[in-house]
Amino acid sequence: MQIGVDTFVATAQPGPPGDARRVQELLEEIELADQVGLDVFGVGEHHRPDYVSSAPAVLLAAAAARTKRIRLASAVTVLSSDDPVRVFQQFATVDLVSQGRAEIIVGRGSFIESYPLFGFDLDDYEALAAEKLDLLLKVRDQVKVHWSGQHRAALTGQGVYPRPLQHPLPVFIGVGGTPESVVRAARLGLPLIVAIIGGSPRQFRPLVDLYRSTWREAGHPAEKAFVGVHNIGFVADTTSDAAETFWPAYRDAFGRIGRERGWPAPTREQFDAQCSQLGALLVGSPEAVAEKIVQESRWFGGLDRLTVLIDNRLLTHAQIMRAIVLLGTKVAPLVRKELETG
Repeated sequence: MQIGVDTFVATAQPGPPGDARRVQELLEEIELADQVGLDVFGVGEHHRPDYVSSAPAVLLAAAAARTKRIRLASAVTVLSSDDPVRVFQQFATVDLVSQGRAEIIVGRGSFIESYPLFGFDLDDYEALAAEKLDLLLKVRDQVKVHWSGQHRAALTGQGVYPRPLQHPLPVFIGVGGTPESVVRAARLGLPLIVAIIGGSPRQFRPLVDLYRSTWREAGHPAEKAFVGVHNIGFVADTTSDAAETFWPAYRDAFGRIGRERGWPAPTREQFDAQCSQLGALLVGSPEAVAEKIVQESRWFGGLDRLTVLIDNRLLTHAQIMRAIVLLGTKVAPLVRKELETG
């Protein structure tokens, strides 16, 4: 199983000085993740003042120059409000800088600001998602593309450059809970990443079963199916330290989202339940988090990748760095040993 880290590059001090410092911290975090043996680092896309991640490809290119082995992914690229040609060019360039380590994970994203920002109607989401993914895959597979659609100017044989080192450039589908997106990924033969931000991971097993059954029905080789999950979490030396450190950060993040969307603020009881063996949060000591990851893998009938969103504006850079060290040097080896022997 591949194990890695995701981030939205949350900043506690929005604005140039704070944002500049946060970007430097991010690059140090990705460099450290590479050094401690983690497999992948993902940077999400947000267009809000509390996140410094409106241009993930730029950040990943900067990280590519400072790393040697770790794979560098978007987490996710909101393709429906972007231009597929430009997305391909950006990530092909990241692939060249990184010597073949770039990945594009496309999906809806957690927020909707990008749609009015770039002049798209959210009501067109499904049509945009299908059409733009179709174009991205055509650009990926063909240098000169003939294509037409409803939401973008046609291509009539223009060449798209540069071409990436990897062929094909990896494209994943990231989903929250939408069966249509799961089916689309399986029919197209694309890897699947399921974002699990609440509830119990067991609730998402039907989506994974749908992916695998649709994959087989589409005639793809069973061994090529790829399922990954994205969890929120935090690792510290002890489970009590992890919970006490992460609770204020979790309360702040989901309290702010709740105020925007009309949800009640999370309670400590709810947080503790999410940290339990049945909950979605990976919060605890290395041993506790490893045990929970192994259990989650078995719930899904095996996982190919698991990434942990550690980033939060109330966590310090030192706390995030320590969590990355523990994830790479203790959690990942424990998980792999247990899965290999069990």
